[in-house]
Amino acid sequence: MTGKTKVRAAANAEAMAGTVSVNERILRDCHSLYSDPDTGLIALASHLGLSFLPPRKKIFVMLMGNHSAGKSSFINWYIEEHIQRTGVAIETQGFAFITSGRKRESLTGDATLHLYPHFKPLQTFEGVSEYLSTEISTSRQKKFSLVTFVDTPGLVDGDMKYPFDVNRALLWLGELCDLALVFFDPMGQALCKRTLNIVEKINEHHGDKLRFYLSKADEAGGESDRQRVLMQIVQELCKRPGLNKCGFDMPTIYIPNPNKPSRCVNQIEEVCKTIEKTITQTVQSTLNTLGRDCQKLTETIEQKLQEDDETISSNRSARAQGCMFGLLGLMVPLFLLASALFGTIPEELWNALLGKEGAETLAVYLFPLHSLWSLIPADYVVYVFVALAILSIVFVLLAQRCFR
Repeated sequence: MTGKTKVRAAANAEAMAGTVSVNERILRDCHSLYSDPDTGLIALASHLGLSFLPPRKKIFVMLMGNHSAGKSSFINWYIEEHIQRTGVAIETQGFAFITSGRKRESLTGDATLHLYPHFKPLQTFEGVSEYLSTEISTSRQKKFSLVTFVDTPGLVDGDMKYPFDVNRALLWLGELCDLALVFFDPMGQALCKRTLNIVEKINEHHGDKLRFYLSKADEAGGESDRQRVLMQIVQELCKRPGLNKCGFDMPTIYIPNPNKPSRCVNQIEEVCKTIEKTITQTVQSTLNTLGRDCQKLTETIEQKLQEDDETISSNRSARAQGCMFGLLGLMVPLFLLASALFGTIPEELWNALLGKEGAETLAVYLFPLHSLWSLIPADYVVYVFVALAILSIVFVLLAQRCFR
């Protein structure tokens, strides 16, 4: 005994140390259960003719709205790093993915699609791949390790032309993302028809993903001005039948600035809670999907085993039939040979070859054959020989077929 105590590391040491949250570990472990090249569910499913998709390690949060609505500013505030350009002009001209990583990196379109294989269909959208980028940050603030933000181009009406079909791209992203945050600022409000058209179409099938916010609420003036702006935005939204629904909520948010205090109620933490709630729902959905896929895999394996047992039983039966047909195919030629020998070789030769007792014993065994041949007229003997030969060939062919 050396007197030293050996400390054993806990299995969830990272989570206990606070470096990896429980939800992050669950999503990461679920992803590894699918993607392991040897024992992963995807590899096992491929051998059984099934196709599984690996769960994503993070949720995707899309931010959309008018230009200069504060989308990029919110991302910078959330991760506490100035990673996206902000300003009054249209700063975001394409789609930018902001995610966490081990080192600070910037990726272009092709590298972005390689990093996010779920978004590879964007290649089919003409001009989109040239306007894709990824910003990888080392920030661990809030729940950023479980979130990938999708910063979208600012939307405007009029003669503004985009280098790609922005409406179609946003609708496709709205289907794939887990959460869509729509920002309306006091200046642009809800007057941009392009924004409302896209939001209305997303709401038709994925209304549960949409969340509306009045951004830059501290720039709306006094409380009465903010209420007026909110009423105008809600009025514009209610003109759209798909968006006119009960339980509508639009929290007021703005980026806190210690040098510019405001008496406006800031509900920006509600956005963080919404993101956390979406993460929790995604974890539950991932676990449910894992359970269903495992159940499907188990049922398929049991079905394959049952089919294998049935195949083994069928093969045994086929081999038994093959042996029977092969034996019959062999006995018919022997029957013909014995009949020919017994009928053509003189009795004296049998006595000389086998002895008197042996010849008598052979005669006893071949007597049934002799009796059968005696029943057949002499004119039909040749036909019987031919028929028996054909029957022997048929038995042999049946035996070969059974052994295939």
